[in-house]
Amino acid sequence: MDPAGRRYELAGVQEWLTRPHQFTIRDDGAIAGVVQLVNVDTDFFRSAMVGYWVDEARAGRGLASRAVAEVLDHAFGELRLHRVEAGTHVDNVASQRVLERTGFTLVGRLRRHIVIGGEWQDHLLWEILEDDPR
Repeated sequence: MDPAGRRYELAGVQEWLTRPHQFTIRDDGAIAGVVQLVNVDTDFFRSAMVGYWVDEARAGRGLASRAVAEVLDHAFGELRLHRVEAGTHVDNVASQRVLERTGFTLVGRLRRHIVIGGEWQDHLLWEILEDDPR
């Protein structure tokens, strides 16, 4: 199996939750998805990348937007970060809307940025700074 696909399996989520800055997204007590901060640098850059996904059956209800907003509070509050970045597949309009709703700004396109399904895929790069409106 594609290592990225493992994150959608229960064993993958359980393993993933043992890492720092990993959180579940809950809906009526059930795990509806996950949100994470990775590449957290609290020294020189004071930055991180945010990633998230929501169960397809629960999509479109604002769960990801609320989770990203809460993680930004954590990043800019407790972790005292300056910047949080995110990447979306160029065709993932739903994820792009999450970032727009939570105050991110589109920076540009990263060509052949990540391997998904065995092929290099372009991604859009987004950012938000600690003093940007949210």
